[in-house]
Amino acid sequence: MPRPPRLDGSARVTIADVAARAGVSLSTVSRALNGNPTVDPALAAKVQDAAAALDYTASPVARSLVLGRTQTVAVVVPDLGNPTFQAILRGLSRAAAADDYHVLVADSAESVDEERVLATATRRRTDGVILCAPRLPQDELDRLVGGLRPVVLINRSSGDVPSVRADYRTALAAELEHLHALGHRRVVFLAGAPGSVANAARLEAIEQFRAGHPETDVTEIPCGVDFEAGAAAAPAVLASGATAALAFNDLVAMGLLSAVQASGCRIPDDLSIAGFDDIPFAQYTTPPLTTAAVPAAELGAQAWSRMRGLLEGAEPGHPLTLLPELTVRGSTGPAA
Repeated sequence: MPRPPRLDGSARVTIADVAARAGVSLSTVSRALNGNPTVDPALAAKVQDAAAALDYTASPVARSLVLGRTQTVAVVVPDLGNPTFQAILRGLSRAAAADDYHVLVADSAESVDEERVLATATRRRTDGVILCAPRLPQDELDRLVGGLRPVVLINRSSGDVPSVRADYRTALAAELEHLHALGHRRVVFLAGAPGSVANAARLEAIEQFRAGHPETDVTEIPCGVDFEAGAAAAPAVLASGATAALAFNDLVAMGLLSAVQASGCRIPDDLSIAGFDDIPFAQYTTPPLTTAAVPAAELGAQAWSRMRGLLEGAEPGHPLTLLPELTVRGSTGPAA
């Protein structure tokens, strides 16, 4: 039977051709090209020389069958439109690519049901799952991860599952202390999704702050996680009489900033506004946005590091917590 043609019209080189040139068996070629340590080094070099001389490239599908791996991991995130998750993916995919792995990305669209379904479905097609599921209830998460292993969690924890997370509670506390130092005693917090663990961490920081600063009124306003939610909250913020607004994230802060300025409110003279995440656009608002800079790309890279360890048979790494850094810009100033 003739060899199947290459795209350039020439006959495709097969593993049998490499075996014939090197004078070894097909199994020896397979083991040598896949780095099996049981192959004699001199024999492995002979096979590699033959493959190079013939310009042989192994089929990705065949390689996956030999290794028992797809060389692909799945990453489930809640919102690809959010630049923070884009940065996490950038850090993760670049680190994975350096280890010759591909990344399959799934967007759960802020849906608990989708988080569960996507995690299970993508695991069937990949070697492991890196899961960022902020809405999934803890008891469901604990049950789910057992069927996903190897699995790494981002901004969640479950038993001995490796995890990386940002310390939202400490970072939000730093923002509150910053506003307090500027003289603000009436602050509103534009809250994120009620079921989000990230929102819960922020609320814990607020409760702790209230206990230590009884003279300061911090009021929660139900909001959301995007630009439109922040803009829609503008009337409630202005009616509250607050001198400062702390948003769940930068997208909400930017929506609020745009809407209140359109109504004639001066930032920060009449109202100080602070966001969270430090997305790339935050420093280019007018005025530039005070925020907490989340090391999102590092979160992604560290998540991959832990997944790589699991794939290599290492023990699960200890949970890693990264602290967002308070970044003060022109959107916050002394209380009026």
